[in-house]
Amino acid sequence: MVSTSSSSPSSFMSSLCSAALRKKTLNVGPSDNHTPRAPQDEGGLVRRLGVYELVLIGVGASIGAGIFVITGTVAHDAGPGVTVSFTLAGLACVLNALCYAELSSRFPAVVGGAYLYTYAAFNELTAFLVFTQLMLDYHIGAASIARSLASYFVSMLELIPALKGNFPSWIGQGGKEFFGGVISINLLAPVLLVILTIILCRGVGESSVLNSFMTATKIIIVLFVIFVGAFEVDVSNWSPFAPNGVKAIITGATVVFFAYVGFDAVANSAEEAKRPQRDLPIGILASLLICAILYIAVCLVITGMLPYNLLGEDAPLADAFTAKGLHYVSILISVGAVAGLTTTLLVGLYVQSRLYLGLGRDGLLPSIFAKVHPKCHTPIHSQVWVGIVAGILAGLFNVHELSHILSVGSLTGYSVVSACVISLRWKDKASSHLSANWLSTRREGLICLIVVACCGFFAGLSYRFGASFIFIIVALFLAIAAVAALHFRQVYADPPGFSCPGVPFLPAASIFFNIFLFAQLHEEAWVRFVVLSIIATGVYITYGQYHADPVGSNYSIAYHRAPTEEI
Repeated sequence: MVSTSSSSPSSFMSSLCSAALRKKTLNVGPSDNHTPRAPQDEGGLVRRLGVYELVLIGVGASIGAGIFVITGTVAHDAGPGVTVSFTLAGLACVLNALCYAELSSRFPAVVGGAYLYTYAAFNELTAFLVFTQLMLDYHIGAASIARSLASYFVSMLELIPALKGNFPSWIGQGGKEFFGGVISINLLAPVLLVILTIILCRGVGESSVLNSFMTATKIIIVLFVIFVGAFEVDVSNWSPFAPNGVKAIITGATVVFFAYVGFDAVANSAEEAKRPQRDLPIGILASLLICAILYIAVCLVITGMLPYNLLGEDAPLADAFTAKGLHYVSILISVGAVAGLTTTLLVGLYVQSRLYLGLGRDGLLPSIFAKVHPKCHTPIHSQVWVGIVAGILAGLFNVHELSHILSVGSLTGYSVVSACVISLRWKDKASSHLSANWLSTRREGLICLIVVACCGFFAGLSYRFGASFIFIIVALFLAIAAVAALHFRQVYADPPGFSCPGVPFLPAASIFFNIFLFAQLHEEAWVRFVVLSIIATGVYITYGQYHADPVGSNYSIAYHRAPTEEI
């Protein structure tokens, strides 16, 4: 632990740097794939999730607002090219998912996801910054989805003639606004959050059953919608394919990127997976592939059914089928939207609690977040906290207005995860002694990674503001040179379990493309990134550096001996 009795600014800075640069060492081996059973009263998490449940967690986290809402919003700008937007975002996420798959296989028995990987590959402060950026995305996203779910739920109830028009705005339809819209009261959204939080507190088994049922329901409905809609497609609606040019398609890719975040949820299920080293990579890649296929198919169908400028932005699927006189399909879509948003919200709340659990164990947050209920085997305190934060945001504020600052945490977090793959593969990093040569080699590698990221951002800015194409070529050339240095001047070791192909090229391409998309975000998103980073650094300086325990010795049983449910 770092001493709090710093006697001078220089000693304080020395202590701060020493703490901030600490790494987490996890002795995770192949034996973790068959983790020994621990007594039930130890309060660890329970391994109940097989590969089927993990795939459904990934699909459940992704298929929701992406299909039932975002498709119409992006189509208004990108036209039928929204299909390409989803394809580009999907390809970027494939690169990210391959990196996640390797790291989830490398650290198969521990919760924490991107935060944990950063802690092990880089340092404590960077890991804490990754956590805060991701967590803000999750908190705002959960509140926004809760409001959308409340609206869809009321719309579904209003299909009953006796109830139509009898729900005031403060129940679920948007919200009752005060003070010029600064406060927007919505009572149904917090109620739905309370129900889902209770289910998650009861146990991963109960929440997994609900997620599996609701996810299967929405997949069946989406497949039915694709099948029926395919017979109503008029190919002339696909022309012009990109009415506002390629730039609108690229911008659309940044908007829909957040629709693919389900694989991060799978990675955060590591401590509750039955055979994590095998099943986590399968769950990550399979869920992403399923989501990409469904997104692209839905985009082709709805832009073929109606001209892109006639699609509604709130409920594009329902509008398309209503326009064709297929009202019964619109009813099914409402049911599918409720199921889809429910699972997205459920998994989002689940992931947040596991991230808080990881930081509570490591001391970067108060220890109450690390407590696991001895009977339910869930981090109840973390789960309740997550539900409270989402409930306050959803009940009092119109969080949809904050949607344009989302994706910042995801894009930066995924970039760091890709860098972790390269860093953890460096053979010198595994050596038993630290020589001056090792330090210079590692420093050189880090500089190359930073160059790739900076080139991606510069290329993205050049494209966004219509600068000469030569600037993009120069940025790409410099990035390729940095990757070449990573390839020829670094030695890489083979990881245990699943191996990401094409290291360092594929992870470097992931970093470049993620930061390129980051440059397309609204300026307010950049401000949010900087301000939140400053606040998080302040929290770390005043609390985290003094309480962090990267060894995690107090939680070795919870990390490595989570009990396996009897079959």
